[in-house]
Amino acid sequence: MDFETGSLDKMLAAWNSSDAATIEQLATDALEHNVHFADPTHNIIGREAFVAMVHRTHKRVPGAVYSHASRIDVQNNFCRYHWEIHVENKLLLEGFDVTEINDAGKVVKVLGFFGKLEKDEDCKA
Repeated sequence: MDFETGSLDKMLAAWNSSDAATIEQLATDALEHNVHFADPTHNIIGREAFVAMVHRTHKRVPGAVYSHASRIDVQNNFCRYHWEIHVENKLLLEGFDVTEINDAGKVVKVLGFFGKLEKDEDCKA
């Protein structure tokens, strides 16, 4: 397992864990202490803020299952991938992340987007 995907797998596992100690350990293993996580509903800095966000989300959306929905594309220290959230085997939300991984293998930034980026018919390539 490459360090890039290892950190992303641990971050994903934190979202899927219901045990507070496990979430904390996975976040410690995967994320830098000053990680920046931004998506349409969150903009937080710090590992502790990430853990708190996971717990709040679990309370708001109990039983959600988070998964990668594509391969992880890596170039330099940046990764991109699609993800999905299911509740009771029904798709709740899909989107994609762009993450930055430092040379130590820890996630330093996550930029999340909700939904698919559709082709713009007005764009001429």
